[in-house]
Amino acid sequence: MKKREPVSHIMTKDLYTVSLNDNLKDAYELMKSKKIRHIPVVSGDKLIGILSITDILRLSFGLEEDLDASVFKMFSIEQVMKHHPKSVSPSDEIREVAEILTKEEFHALPVTENDKLVGIVTTTDIIKYLLEQYK
Repeated sequence: MKKREPVSHIMTKDLYTVSLNDNLKDAYELMKSKKIRHIPVVSGDKLIGILSITDILRLSFGLEEDLDASVFKMFSIEQVMKHHPKSVSPSDEIREVAEILTKEEFHALPVTENDKLVGIVTTTDIIKYLLEQYK
C-alpha cells in the first residue's frame, strides 16, 4: 500500500459550485442531475460554505417527495448551507483526510490552497482509493 500519498491524487478537481446568489432549487436540481451529494458554495474562487443533499432534504423532514416549490421559496442557499466548512490542503495525506472524515462524520471535505477552492474529496474517493490498493 502506498504511504504518504497526498489527497490531490484522488480529489475531484472538476467541480460544480454554486454561489449565494444562486437559487436553492437550481442547486438541488444540479446535484440530482450530476449525481453528487455535496456542492461547494463559493464567492469567486473562495470557499464560503458547503451544501449537501442531506441539508436540503432536512427541509422536508428527509422526504424527497415532500420537497415542493414552497420549500425552495422559503429558504436560500445561505440559510441551508454549512458556513465556514472544514477544509483540507492538496498536500494533506490521504490517511489524514480519511481520519478527519471518520472522526468528524463528514462525507466530503473541500480542498483549498491559499484560500482558493481547488477540489473536493469524499468518502467515496477514499473507498475507491483503498480498493485500488488491493488490486
